[in-house]
Amino acid sequence: MPMGQLTQVLREFMGARDERLLVGPETVDDAGVVRLGEAEGLPAGSRIALVQTIDYFPPIVDDPRAYGAIAAANALSDVYAMGGRPLSALNLAGFPKGFPAEWIAEIFRGGFEKVRESGAVLAGGHTVESAEPLFGFAVTGLVDPELVTANDRARPGDAVYLTKPLGMGSLTTAAKQGRIPWDDMRAAAHSMAQLNAAAAEAMIAARAHACTDVTGFGLLGHASNVARASGVTLRLRLADLPVFPGALEQARAGVFSGGTKRGKAALAGEVDVAPGLEPALVDLVYDAETSGGLLIFLAADRAGGLERELVARGVPVWRVGEVLERGGVLLELA
Repeated sequence: MPMGQLTQVLREFMGARDERLLVGPETVDDAGVVRLGEAEGLPAGSRIALVQTIDYFPPIVDDPRAYGAIAAANALSDVYAMGGRPLSALNLAGFPKGFPAEWIAEIFRGGFEKVRESGAVLAGGHTVESAEPLFGFAVTGLVDPELVTANDRARPGDAVYLTKPLGMGSLTTAAKQGRIPWDDMRAAAHSMAQLNAAAAEAMIAARAHACTDVTGFGLLGHASNVARASGVTLRLRLADLPVFPGALEQARAGVFSGGTKRGKAALAGEVDVAPGLEPALVDLVYDAETSGGLLIFLAADRAGGLERELVARGVPVWRVGEVLERGGVLLELA
C-alpha cells in the first residue's frame, strides 16, 4: 500500500492511546511495542515489552527456498529494527490451486530454517488458497523498554549508518523481466536472506537510540518516517551509499520496481536534491527494497563504538549521513 495512502488511513482511526502501547501506528514505525507489567502478572518494576510485527509478500526471486528465507528475514527484521530479540513466529501462506507441492515444501523449508536461525519458536500458522503465492510471518519479540530504538528518537548531530547495500528493487525487477540471469541475483538474494541480528546486537551495544529497517518504502521512504517522527531533517550522502553490483546499471536503464514512482509522489516537496547528483542514483534511493539493512542513528561521539561493534560481528560499516535541525524539507540528498 502506498505510504501516503497508508498514513492517511491510519490517521483516521487513531483513538485514545493505551498507556501500555510504547510504539504504535502513529509514527509508521517498523513494529508495535507493548509494555508488560503487573496487569500481566509480572513483578512491579519489570522491564520487558513485546515487539509485534507482520509481513508477507509474493515471490521476488525464482528460487522457492530463497523466497521463503527472504520472506522470513524480512519479517524478523522489524523486531531487530526496534532493538528487540525474536521470540516466536506464526506463518502466513497462500498458494494457488495446483501450485507444485515440491515448491511449497521448499518455500516452507527456507522460511522455517531462517526462523530457527533467529532463535525464535515457530508456533503455528495459517494457509489459504490465493490467486498468487504469498508467504511471510507474524513475529513477536522481546525488548527492554529503555532500549527501544523507535523511529522518533533521532536527534540533531546524530551519525547515520546503513548495514546492507541498496538496489534490490532494480535487480529483482530486472530478473523478472529477463534482463539478467539468476546468477546475477545471487549476491542480492544472499543479502536479503541474511538476518539483521548481528547489526541489531551491535547497535544496542553501542547505545544507538533510533533505527529503521529499509524495506518496502525504500531508503527515502523509511528515512522520511524517521525525520517526520523525530522532528528533524536527515542529510544523506549519495556517494557514500552502498549499492549492489549491477543495480545502478539497471537503474540507468530505467529498471525499477515501481517504488520510485510511488516514493516520489509520497515525498513531493520533502526532498532537496543537490545539483550534480546522478539522476539514476537518486531514483534508486526512492525505490522499494526487500529485507534491506538497518538504518541506525546514534550520537556522533558513539560512532566509533558502533563501527567497532559492527566490525567485530562481521557487519559492513557504511556511514551515510547525519541528522540536522528541522529545515524546510525532511531529507537532503548531498
